[in-house]
Amino acid sequence: MKRIFLATTFAALAVCTFAKPDNKKDKEPEGFKFTDVTVIDTTPVKDQNKSGTCWSFSGTSFIEDEILRLGGEPVHISEMFTVRNCYDEKVDRYVRMYGSANLAAGGSCPDVLYVMRKYGAIPDSVYTGLQYGEEKHNHGELDGLLRAMADVLVKKPNGGSLSTAWPKAVDGVLDAYLGAVPETFVYKGKEYTPKTYFESLGIDPDDYVALTSFTHHPFYETFVLEVPDNWINFEYYNLPLDELMIVTDNAVDNKMPIAWAADVSEGGFKWYDGLALMPKEKTEADLTGTELSRWVKLSDADRKKEQFEFNGPVDEIEVTQKLRQDMFDQQSTTDDHGMEIVGRATDQYGKQYYKVKNSWDTNQIYDGYLYVSEPYFKAKTLSILVHKDAVPAEIKAKLGI
Repeated sequence: MKRIFLATTFAALAVCTFAKPDNKKDKEPEGFKFTDVTVIDTTPVKDQNKSGTCWSFSGTSFIEDEILRLGGEPVHISEMFTVRNCYDEKVDRYVRMYGSANLAAGGSCPDVLYVMRKYGAIPDSVYTGLQYGEEKHNHGELDGLLRAMADVLVKKPNGGSLSTAWPKAVDGVLDAYLGAVPETFVYKGKEYTPKTYFESLGIDPDDYVALTSFTHHPFYETFVLEVPDNWINFEYYNLPLDELMIVTDNAVDNKMPIAWAADVSEGGFKWYDGLALMPKEKTEADLTGTELSRWVKLSDADRKKEQFEFNGPVDEIEVTQKLRQDMFDQQSTTDDHGMEIVGRATDQYGKQYYKVKNSWDTNQIYDGYLYVSEPYFKAKTLSILVHKDAVPAEIKAKLGI
């Protein structure tokens, strides 16, 4: 998977970590000129570093921006408090399911609301999740230990039954790496529990809906999206692609953030250049003269590489509902990464892009943001999470919300 660091310790499915460049580019990629048209108020870009926790970073950023939109003060909510609770539950489910449940570092954006509803939230300054001698998140060791412990437990080495000690052992590892969860804490001079702090944020989990668009389930109904990271079996509302686009555009136009789950393994996803495009494939029919003579001499590998070398805006494929479904069915579209849509932009020709906030730090050309074309979004979106007010009334009526 291009430019993606694959976590091999907790599970091969945790794919939303990233090998970041040492130095960001300091100028726009040659031939591109983006102009921001709509920009949603957002908290600073964070860095998940070497952890498979993009889902927590994107989901948390989404909630932080919802707090801003609803008139609250800027906050930095602990991503690792959410991660810790999910890790604990994942190990428990894995053991209870005799090793057949998903035990991966990855997850889905709705997991953040799931944890907030069940356990609450904590400010990042109170719970950083950095208790193991690292300045940035690096979960290779933690993930490996949790997986090794869980696999031992599944084998029942005590002779056919489990002891009563193993839940404490799992908590001990999580406490050692991420920190023990405080029952109470003081923040800005006031004492809270995780639940009372979450209540103070003014967020109602029932106000949010997750949406997707696939034809292997009926439209306007909910279904459990069949990706490994949907470990809580969260149900997504299913919309036709054109209506998913309507919701997305309505949210952006009304300055409402969107948590976005997508496939980032495509050759057209260029993190260094801050771009995500779905270019049309070059063929001999597209070329003439010396360009054709050069093209026919290239190997298949070189042709594929050249297809994803952009010197400026390019023609992109037309994405239909069928093409989108085919990509998902063939698993060329996979659940790779969680990000947040925080605006809209145009290039120098007026073509539309979504402005996307990532969690791979700021050492990149656009200081942690990228521009995603509409064809890329249509083809490679797994799901979006929005406030229900982002859904137009006529679509709400079809969904029964």
